[in-house]
Parts: sequence; structure tokens; C-alpha cells
Amino acid sequence: MALHILKLCVGCDSIADLEEWIEWRLADKIRHGETPEHAHTTRMVPKRVDEILDGGSLYWVIKGQVSSRQRILDIRPFTDEEGIGRCHIVLDPKVVPVMPRSWRPFQGWRYLADKDAPKDIRAGAGQLAEMPEDLRRELRELGLL
Repeated sequence: MALHILKLCVGCDSIADLEEWIEWRLADKIRHGETPEHAHTTRMVPKRVDEILDGGSLYWVIKGQVSSRQRILDIRPFTDEEGIGRCHIVLDPKVVPVMPRSWRPFQGWRYLADKDAPKDIRAGAGQLAEMPEDLRRELRELGLL
């Protein structure tokens, strides 16, 4: 069973902001002749790598709610120029909206068990999938979702 990572998406106000940032970073890498790979850099290296790489995703908390996820493709520890150990979490660039769930602020990242992970909002979910993200967020805050 997959294990996931939960992380605050600092600097993004919406899923659209996150998608735009990913698109910009990938285009910038292409412009500089780099491999167009999307990775999030973190200071700590997850200890449960095998479980995470068995279908895990990085779930993003945006404005106090778990809002979306990206599939984790690889975890690559490295040492930066200052000799500090860090980690690249390589992600599928596709951002998948999930059923919003409130989450309090925290530092770093947290493990998220598969059974506790919010379900994806699928295209076939009717009006919910068509609904603007801010409306889904508001309905969730009112306890209507």
C-alpha cells in the first residue's frame, strides 16, 4: 500500500497558481538546456522511500486545505554547494485536484497513509469537477462538502 507525503504549498493561492509555476519552471529548464523534470527540493530525506515510491503522491496544502496532489516518481538525496544534505522529490508535472480537506499549518512535511488520503476529484464527478476551486474551498469550510 502506498505512503504519501503532505506538504504546504508556500506562495500559491490556488491549484492554478501551482500549475502555472510548474509550467514556468519546466519551460525555464528547457530554455537553459536542462532536462525538463519537475522536482521539489526539501532538506529532509524521507526514511520510508520504498513505500512512497510504491504509488505515493505529494499532497499539497493550499490556503489551509489539502487541495491537490502530484504522483512521486523518484526521491534523490544530494548534498548542496554548502555541504548540506537535501533531497529532490521528483514529481509528475500533472496536478490532480482532490476533495478539499482542512489542514492546520505545520513545518516541513508529514507522511500521509493511503487510507487517510483525500480522494481525487475526477472529471466524471459532474458539477464538483466543474466547480471553481474557491467555491469548493468555501463549501468545504461551511461543511457542505
